[in-house]
Amino acid sequence: MSEPNVKTSMGIEQNVAGLLCYVAWWVTGLIFLLLEKDNKFVRFHAIQSIVVFGAITVIAIILSFLGRIGSILGDIVWVLGVILWIVLMVKAYQGQMYKLPVAGDIAEKNSKPSVDNKPDTTNKT
Repeated sequence: MSEPNVKTSMGIEQNVAGLLCYVAWWVTGLIFLLLEKDNKFVRFHAIQSIVVFGAITVIAIILSFLGRIGSILGDIVWVLGVILWIVLMVKAYQGQMYKLPVAGDIAEKNSKPSVDNKPDTTNKT
């Protein structure tokens, strides 16, 4: 569990920033990913938000073209998405890096602060 009172480079407590990554689904995830360069906790939640809710949005759009059955399945996807949205916001606010199976792995792999994202130029021999 992360320290909730740690400030981000934007001056917001990291648990609040983590919650805000999910507020408008993938849109706020993208905003926080672009704005926050240093805090791994916030970057993790931003990337997970983009992956999860971006996928849900794409699936719902595809299902909308499949007629009545697609519409019903789309409604189920949206309901499950809203439940997941609430759970992820609560977990982020509690300071947890709650990792979903596939999206969490992607987020964890790519959430290093920008300083750490530079290629390693040291000789490891």
